[in-house]
Amino acid sequence: MIAEILSAQHAMQQAGIRRLLVLSGERTWCLAQAEAIAVALAADVLWMSPDPARPQALPPSRARGLLGSERQHAVFDATQGLDAEALAALSGCLAAGSWLLLLLPPWERWPQQPDNDSVRWSEQPGPIATPHFVAHLSRLLENDTESLLWRQGEPFSLPVWAPRPAWHPPDGGPTTEQHYLLTRLQQADAGVWVLTAARGRGKSALAGMLAASRPGGCLLTAPSRDAAETLSHWAGDRLPFMAPDALLAACRQRPPEPHGWLLIDEAAAIPAPLLRELISYFPQVLLTTTVQGYEGTGRGFLLKFCADLPCWHDLRLTQPVRWAENDPLEALLDAALLMSDSPVPDSAPAANCRLISVPQAAWPAHPALLSAFYGLLSAAHYRTSPLDLRRLLDAPGQHVMAAWDQQQISGALWLVEEGGLSEALAHEVWAGRRRPRGSLIAQSLAAHGGQWQAPVLHSRRISRIAVTAGQRRQGLGKRLVEEQIARARADGVDYLSVSFGFTEPLWAFWQQCGFRLARIGSQREASSGCYAAMALLPISEAGQALGQQATQRFSRDWPWLAARVALPLPQAHDVSQTLDDEDWRELAGFAFAHRSLEASLGALQRLLLHSLLPLPALRAHLQQGQDAASLCAHFSLPGRKALLLRWRQETANALAALNPAACRQGQAWAAVWPGV
Repeated sequence: MIAEILSAQHAMQQAGIRRLLVLSGERTWCLAQAEAIAVALAADVLWMSPDPARPQALPPSRARGLLGSERQHAVFDATQGLDAEALAALSGCLAAGSWLLLLLPPWERWPQQPDNDSVRWSEQPGPIATPHFVAHLSRLLENDTESLLWRQGEPFSLPVWAPRPAWHPPDGGPTTEQHYLLTRLQQADAGVWVLTAARGRGKSALAGMLAASRPGGCLLTAPSRDAAETLSHWAGDRLPFMAPDALLAACRQRPPEPHGWLLIDEAAAIPAPLLRELISYFPQVLLTTTVQGYEGTGRGFLLKFCADLPCWHDLRLTQPVRWAENDPLEALLDAALLMSDSPVPDSAPAANCRLISVPQAAWPAHPALLSAFYGLLSAAHYRTSPLDLRRLLDAPGQHVMAAWDQQQISGALWLVEEGGLSEALAHEVWAGRRRPRGSLIAQSLAAHGGQWQAPVLHSRRISRIAVTAGQRRQGLGKRLVEEQIARARADGVDYLSVSFGFTEPLWAFWQQCGFRLARIGSQREASSGCYAAMALLPISEAGQALGQQATQRFSRDWPWLAARVALPLPQAHDVSQTLDDEDWRELAGFAFAHRSLEASLGALQRLLLHSLLPLPALRAHLQQGQDAASLCAHFSLPGRKALLLRWRQETANALAALNPAACRQGQAWAAVWPGV
C-alpha cells in the first residue's frame, strides 16, 4: 500500500496535481492508516482535527489562518464531524503533488451518525445526523475516478490513473495572464481595480509583483497579516502593512499622500462600510478576492459591493499557477461544496416560471437543481459559504421554493421555522438570562424589541431571497413571497419575519409584500454598512396582536431612535409618550433583570420625562449625550459594567418613587415567569 501511494505521489508531482485519499472506518483504524501514510510521505504533513487529544493537530476553527499559505500534504479528521469551511481552506493551501487524506466514519453508519460540526449551523441544542449532505458527498466520492476511496474491511486498491502531461511550474516570473494584467496596472491612472480568481491562480502574487515594481509606493491591508503572507513574499517583504481598522483610523487623522497604491488582499472578508471608506482615501486601489471560497463569494462581491462604486475595473485570472489545470482535488471539492464559478443564466419571463417546493430529501437526487439554486443564492449574497450549504441540506425546519422554467432557476426563496418555545423560556429570553439556539428573529424580538411572546408563537423567517438579473422588477420575488404566505396560513403559522440591511428600495419591496417594520438596530452592520431591520407579516390572530404591539412600540420609540439612526422614515404623529403597562414591564426588565439599555431606550426616555428625581447618570447619557467613558470618569466608576449597574439602580429608584406597588409588581415579573 505504502509503495503504491508513494509511486502515485511521484506521478502527481510530475503532473502538478493534488488528489484526495478517503479513509472510511472506525476512528482508530483511520488514524492508524493515516499515521502510517504520513510517516511514509516523509514530509511535514499538516493534521487538522478538533480532537484535543491530538495537540499537534490544527483545530478546524483555525483554518482561516491558512489563507495565503502553502503546505505539502494534509490529514483532515472528519470522523466525528465535517467542517466544510475548514476542508475548503485546507485544500486551498495544498501545493502540487499533495495528498489530502480525509478520514470519515464507517461508510454504512455515516448517514445516521450525528455530526458534531452541525451545532454551529443547525440551530439545534446538540449534534444531528446529516444524511442529505452525506448522500450528496458519498455519491461524488463513489463516482469520482480521480480520487481514492478505501473503506475498512476492503482490500486496498489503487485505481489505474491515465498518464498526464508533465507540469512546468512557474519559473518565478509572471505568467502570460499575470504579465498582461500587471502591465495594465502599472499603466493605470486613478481608480479602483478589482482582481478576482479562484484559489491558486496567483492573484496575491500578482498584487505583490505590482508592489515590487513600485518600491515605497504601495501600502497593504488585509483581514490579517497571515492572510497577506503570499502577497508580502512577492513584494519582497518591503511592503508596509496595516490592519484595516488601524489604517482607517490613521487616514481619518491624516489623509495619505495623493499617490501610490493601496493593496487590499481578500477584500470580501473586510466589512463593507470600512472597505468603502478606506477606498475613498486613496487614488489607486487594487482589491483582490477569491471568486468562490469558504469565506464568501467573489461573484456576489462584484455584484453587491463593486456595483456601487463610481468607477472600477474588473480583472480576472483563470489559469492555475500553484497546480496544473484540471486538478482532481479542486474539481472534486468544487463539486462537493458547490464552489464553481458558473454564471447564473438569465431565464424566461416570470409569468412562465413554475413555483416548486423542494424537500430536503430531494436535493441528493437532483444535483443540477441543487447547484442552480445554491448558485443563485451565492451570486446574490456574497457572504454565502459552505455553512449555508450544510444548513440547506440538513438543518431541521427548512422551507425552500424555486421558480423553475426550462431547466433553469429564475428565483429562490428560503425560509426557516422559528418559535414554539415555552412561555417560561421565552420570558427568560426577554429578561436577558437565556438565549437558546435558533429562532433568531423571534428571540431578537423578545430580547431587543420587548415582545416577550414572540418566541412562543410559531413563525417562519425568510432567510434568503434571490432572483436572476433579468427577472428583477418583474414581480417574481413578490410572487414567491405571496405563495409562502398562503402556505404559512394553511399550515397554521402565526407570522412571517425577515431581517435585512435597511435600504429604501429593499424596504419598499417588503412593504409591497405586506410586512410591517418592527425594529431597527442603532448600529450599522459590519457586513453591509446598513442598519439591521426586522419586519413582520402577521397571519393568525395571535400574530396580528404581536404585529400591532411591535409596530406600536416601534412608533413610540422612533422619536428617540431617530436621533441615533439616520434613516428617511416618517415619524408617527400624536404618539403618546406616557408610561403604559408595557413601559413598566420594560423598565422593570432593565432595572431588575438583564435587558440592555438599547432595548429599553424608548421606555427609559419616557421615564425621564415623568420622573422628578435627578437621575444624573441616566440623564447625562440619554438627555445630554455624554459617552460612557466620560461618565465613568465623572462618577469615579471602574468601567462600563459599573456604569450599567448605576443606570439600573437609578431606574429602580425612579420606578419606586413613581409607584411603589407597580415597582414591586414589575420586579416580581422580571424575576421569574408568573406561571412557575
